[in-house]
Amino acid sequence: MSSIFGALVPPVPLVPVSDLGPVHFIAAGGAGMAPLAELYAGRGVRVSGSDRSDSANLARLRDRGVTTFVGHAAEQVGDAETVVVSSAIAADNPEVVAARERGLRIWHRSAALGALMEPAAGAERRVGIAVGGTHGKTTTSGMLAHIFWSLGMDPGFVVGAPLATTGEAAADGTGPFVVEADESDGSFLQYPAELRVITNVEADHLDNWKTPEAYAEGFVEFAEKASCVVINIADAGAARIAATVVEQKESSTRIVTVGPGGDWWLEDECLEGFGSRATLHGPAGPIRLALQVPGLHNLHNAAVALVTAVTHGADATRVAEALGGFRGTARRFTPHGEIGGVRVFDDYAHHPTELDVTLHAARVGVGDGRVVACFQPHLYSRTRDFAEEFGEALALADECLVTDVFAAREEPIPEVDASLLVDSCRRAGGVARWVPYDEIVASVTEMVGPGDVVLTLGAGDITQMAPRIVEGLRRTRESHGRA
Repeated sequence: MSSIFGALVPPVPLVPVSDLGPVHFIAAGGAGMAPLAELYAGRGVRVSGSDRSDSANLARLRDRGVTTFVGHAAEQVGDAETVVVSSAIAADNPEVVAARERGLRIWHRSAALGALMEPAAGAERRVGIAVGGTHGKTTTSGMLAHIFWSLGMDPGFVVGAPLATTGEAAADGTGPFVVEADESDGSFLQYPAELRVITNVEADHLDNWKTPEAYAEGFVEFAEKASCVVINIADAGAARIAATVVEQKESSTRIVTVGPGGDWWLEDECLEGFGSRATLHGPAGPIRLALQVPGLHNLHNAAVALVTAVTHGADATRVAEALGGFRGTARRFTPHGEIGGVRVFDDYAHHPTELDVTLHAARVGVGDGRVVACFQPHLYSRTRDFAEEFGEALALADECLVTDVFAAREEPIPEVDASLLVDSCRRAGGVARWVPYDEIVASVTEMVGPGDVVLTLGAGDITQMAPRIVEGLRRTRESHGRA
């Protein structure tokens, strides 16, 4: 599929939302588009949108006065003056073709989001905060949104998944505006954010960036566009970005580091069941962190979020208290239920490092039980490029069920399929087998017992399996006469 923008999305000059005229969103029901369409409608913009199928998101937009269409057709662009698309929309989409023929403004969703961060005519500019990194963007940006919301700062935010505390993935408040900045297609360079965050940097999305070096250079540019950047130097890749920015003497970016030898650092990290705690040291003195979310990675995410909030002017102690109430975001170690002592969680982990930290967290929380991983690889190119790393991570589970690759935007690659990961997991000493997608529930219910933890893992539609597994366990238990 050929995107209208090519592999990487170039930044464009932004126009105030009030000057865009009617706006049409293509793929308006998507998780990244629907919140933007809703925020635009909330600002009084006449909004329309289309998607290939109906959904709860489209229904919600209709309830908020947005004109929606199921399917794509040129006439649905209507009298729009601006058309918003994502990288997943093909250049031959009939609505894109119509917009081009009419000479309309065609924006990537990142430009539409960036415009929301710009002040209206005569209004005071508010602080923009962009959270970037290979992993942890959604959680860290969600933590920041939760912090500012808890402190009564009325934040604007657009993050990759709804907050557990508010149920919303976006809001258009008057305070600081927090965005999750996606590097996969280069669009993280679009945002007018003077305060930026880098959680970690590890080669990914090489189908777009081509080389690890180009990918890392993208983060250098992301950092140098900021007045201030908070960087987690506990991560080696992010530490190299910090060092590169420092070495480039012409850069005026202020760098705040979090990690060993940095301006702030963690000590006494401790994982307790599906929670975690640590002490954060720095200019504000020792601060106790006690989180309701699992894993060492979330302690690092929380440390970066706290430092970012303090850099913006918040009180460190109050920020730590707010973080204690953070219960995560959707699809990040999200609990779906417990039946007969078997707990079922769903997680977005789709990169080897994400699988590693998620499965380690599950291992701590499960106690004497077993960890059963149900993994759906995402993208043929990623499956091919990181096959051995995936196997090593999946071997952390007691048993791993691997289903077929979720293609997303890609065409199949010959000889790249789930068997690559099954074989690499076995080479790493793990127990793995291929299971067809429709047989996951039956396979899980046959193999688990009290005390076990089941994780559905991946960025595709594997998330739909978590509630089905819970229901399958319930039916099995009822059939055996145990309510």
